[in-house]
Amino acid sequence: MRIQNHPILEFTHGKKVNFIFQGEKMEGYSDEPIASALVAAGIKVLSYSIKMKRPRGFFCAIGKCSSCLMKVNGVPNVRTCMTKLEEGMVIERQ
Repeated sequence: MRIQNHPILEFTHGKKVNFIFQGEKMEGYSDEPIASALVAAGIKVLSYSIKMKRPRGFFCAIGKCSSCLMKVNGVPNVRTCMTKLEEGMVIERQ
């Protein structure tokens, strides 16, 4: 499920790293966007809309929408489509 081809963006990755998502240990690659690593792991819902609580996923991938906002290492409202994955990150839906 890893994103291989995109008409505009280039998804690169480095070495394999471990991270925690919703309390579960997962693997991804350093230097890939957090959202990309989650999608590759089968996670489709990154957040929920504030008013209607509808699921939000990996949408624009360029930081223009708010679909990928998540809590990363305790910091809320991180744009996970733009933030690179690092070893030991703790990622949560908000």
